[in-house]
Amino acid sequence: MAEALDGHPGDVRRLELHGTLGMVSRSRDFTAEALAHWGWVPSETDEVSERVQDVLLLVSEVVGNACLHAGGAEELVLRHDRGRLRVEVVDASPEHPRARVDRTPAQPGGHGLMLLDRLAGDWGSRDRESGVMGKVVWLEVGLTSSPPWNDRRAAPS
Repeated sequence: MAEALDGHPGDVRRLELHGTLGMVSRSRDFTAEALAHWGWVPSETDEVSERVQDVLLLVSEVVGNACLHAGGAEELVLRHDRGRLRVEVVDASPEHPRARVDRTPAQPGGHGLMLLDRLAGDWGSRDRESGVMGKVVWLEVGLTSSPPWNDRRAAPS
């Protein structure tokens, strides 16, 4: 067992990623398999089914953004503990996500951070540890849409 979201034992899964080709679909498949192992799939309720789809969409967004803006993700980390999931995407770019000032839902592009704001219970980014260049973009979701954590969107992890 590994350290989980709040320091209690939990399950951690890691997927090494290289390049950009097929990265989003590999990450979604890896996440779907982990969610099935953790009992999120098959879903017992419509709400859980919707949360699973939210998680897969969020994974697609953060991995896709790493492909578009950071030259690709290096690692996808999933941390599960008692109905909560933390997703971390590691890349080599030092540039942290920033919302477009002029973003509107009616225009194409720039909606990834809007999705994170709407669907994730909490999210952010931090520099990689040990002086390694790059960052970690993370998000947290619960099995239900009522998050058991404090809403700290602007707080670093």
